[in-house]
Amino acid sequence: MSTHAKKSSEKKSDGPKLPTKAEALKLLKDSRVDASVIAHCQTVSALALKIGRRCTKPVDLKLIEVAGLLHDIGRSATHGIDHAVKGGKIAKSKKLPDEIVRIIERHIGAGLTKEDAGRLNLPKKNYLPETLEEKIVAHADNLLSGTEKIPIAQTIAGLIRKHEEEGAKRMLSLHKELSELCGVDLDMI
Repeated sequence: MSTHAKKSSEKKSDGPKLPTKAEALKLLKDSRVDASVIAHCQTVSALALKIGRRCTKPVDLKLIEVAGLLHDIGRSATHGIDHAVKGGKIAKSKKLPDEIVRIIERHIGAGLTKEDAGRLNLPKKNYLPETLEEKIVAHADNLLSGTEKIPIAQTIAGLIRKHEEEGAKRMLSLHKELSELCGVDLDMI
């Protein structure tokens, strides 16, 4: 483990403690998340850890791993864009740490502005990832279709087809930011 990752993994939280990987998987199963979605979540978690380990800034690897597993818990209730909001509510009801709740709520694309949220009939608030851990989990999700790694250009093209040009710009910007912090284009990781 790199020095910066080890230091940040030792951060103390004032709120509820992070679940273990096994507890997170059990939570997904107990919430009746479909097996294919759980496989996707495991792949997101693994890719997010790869990104986190390459990152030149300190990150909380345990948070990345567990939040990567739990990011789609809302798919137990819906497969619509509101799965992130529903997932945040589920996480709160399970008394998960706020850091996990925020990652779940902010993992859609490169995030949603308050205006995007209103247009999509979501509660009007900012869903843009702010912390490095939030950005890493969101972007690991962007680089996957199910359990298959896909180039960022493919995900961005999908957003453009849906006339989500601002979201596409944010996603490309996030890709560049994280690639720079990792010293490699994340399409190559």
